[in-house]
Amino acid sequence: MQLEDYFDFIAPDDIRIKGSRIGIESVLYEYTHREQSPGAIAAHFPTLTLEQVYATILYYLHNRERVEAYIADWLEYGRRMRAEQDRNPPPVVVRLRALKAEGQRVLATG
Repeated sequence: MQLEDYFDFIAPDDIRIKGSRIGIESVLYEYTHREQSPGAIAAHFPTLTLEQVYATILYYLHNRERVEAYIADWLEYGRRMRAEQDRNPPPVVVRLRALKAEGQRVLATG
């Protein structure tokens, strides 16, 4: 089995672990940014095997520059989407914020 056989290369910005809906970015974020061990990562993603976690880490180590750019793009996309949601929240969020503010006013005056 080749290392690439562990993954589904759906698009340049979408690499998933074969047999799952989990992208390599999710596993590698835990490994590179949260400094989690492979065992802890496997426990966090119970649909993955420890072998799949190790294969993802090995893929990262063999393709470090390209995968780091992939993860940086993923993090930037998430940042942009959160900023957009802050600027234009869905109606349910607006309503929940209003309810929270009203609750705080009641507590402050009550």
